[in-house]
Amino acid sequence: MSLDAVLAKIDTDLSDATERLKELLRIPSISTDPAYAQHCQTAADWLVADLARLGVPAQKRETPGHPMVVGHINEDSDGPHLLFYGHYDVQPVDPLDLWDNDPFDPQVEDTAKGQVIRGRGSADDKGQLMTFLEACRAWTHVHGALPCRITFFFEGEEESGSPSLVPFMQENADELRADIALICDTGLFESKTPAIVTMLRGLLGEEFTIQGPDIDLHSGMYGGISINPIRVMGKVIAGLHDDEGRITVPHFYDGVAELSDEMEAQWQGLAFDHAHFLGEVGLSHPAGEQDRTPLEMIWSRPTCEVNGIWGGYTGDGFKTVLPAQAHAKISFRLVGDQDPEAIRANFRAYVQSMLPEDCTVEFKGHSSGAASATETTDPMFEKARQALSTEWGVPAAYVGCGGSIPIAGHFQNILDTTPMLIGFGKDDDALHSPNEKYDVESFHKGIRSWARILDALT
Repeated sequence: MSLDAVLAKIDTDLSDATERLKELLRIPSISTDPAYAQHCQTAADWLVADLARLGVPAQKRETPGHPMVVGHINEDSDGPHLLFYGHYDVQPVDPLDLWDNDPFDPQVEDTAKGQVIRGRGSADDKGQLMTFLEACRAWTHVHGALPCRITFFFEGEEESGSPSLVPFMQENADELRADIALICDTGLFESKTPAIVTMLRGLLGEEFTIQGPDIDLHSGMYGGISINPIRVMGKVIAGLHDDEGRITVPHFYDGVAELSDEMEAQWQGLAFDHAHFLGEVGLSHPAGEQDRTPLEMIWSRPTCEVNGIWGGYTGDGFKTVLPAQAHAKISFRLVGDQDPEAIRANFRAYVQSMLPEDCTVEFKGHSSGAASATETTDPMFEKARQALSTEWGVPAAYVGCGGSIPIAGHFQNILDTTPMLIGFGKDDDALHSPNEKYDVESFHKGIRSWARILDALT
């Protein structure tokens, strides 16, 4: 079979593929630090050249920030049009002293769990990006050409908020629009089960300051008779959840849908061990909505979390003052059809309603984005799931994701293109942290997985 020949080529070429990945990992393409801007250009150039080696005409397309890389192949094909997205930028490496080796001198290391590729960007997202390119390389070697129309779309600002992404997609929508957008920036469920992410939570950030007296006050002279903004802040925050873990902001659950019976049954079949999940971080009891399963809490239910709170004197020793101000940062993870701006307005109204006389509040809005969900009724999803199941030897699952990956929603809203999120990272990859790694198994089987998916979809 022709697929067998492609898989055999992947197996024999693994060492060379790893060296190509290490070459890309050596480029310190940190997008958030202007000092590394030229390195981001270098990484984009590297990808343009590598696509050319695959026979894919590609360009580095400048933006107000770091460049995009766009390539097209088989544009006259009658088959499905696939778009593959990845990002070549990486997180900063600080604190550098916690790395065992130079983060931009990648090494293959032996560990108790197997070989890993160690280095910044190995899992997020250069290693994942290269799984698809290596699958295409092996396919082209065996067949002489790729099996369908493919657009390659690589971004250089994902780790710094993607400021150029939406304008670029809007300006080039006709060029980028496809049947399916493949995104490789996720992972295996519990580090062992292949998964297609179909739910991503949205995100809303709010910062607010409660103002009481004009200045900090002596607690002996003013304590008891004057309002303390920290006390008010404590009441506001304590009131955000009821005793069962439900969020009390008015109309907060508008647009939150229940799981389908099919999805609920599949999630139950994953046998998620929440005690182990929490135990790894020193916890034991799920603290969210008490009438929901742990996986629902993580994947399909919204949250309200306090990310920071401060006020008064917090230095060493003691200073007996009543602070003039108290501050807090709150984030909401959103699901379904929740409207971020409606929640922002309702949250602000809730805070206002909790203020006593002599207190005022100022708000500072942070980023907002709606949740995204993908219907799996397109036959391509089941074909991809079966391909993953065959490669990994266990049934692949449709899963949710507690985090937010805005690009998935952009593909839906700007390009009217269905996103399919498939990744091969593991829970212990140390994304964004010192000593980031990507398992050689993830890299190898990830390449093989994409080859099987290309075969199944075409």
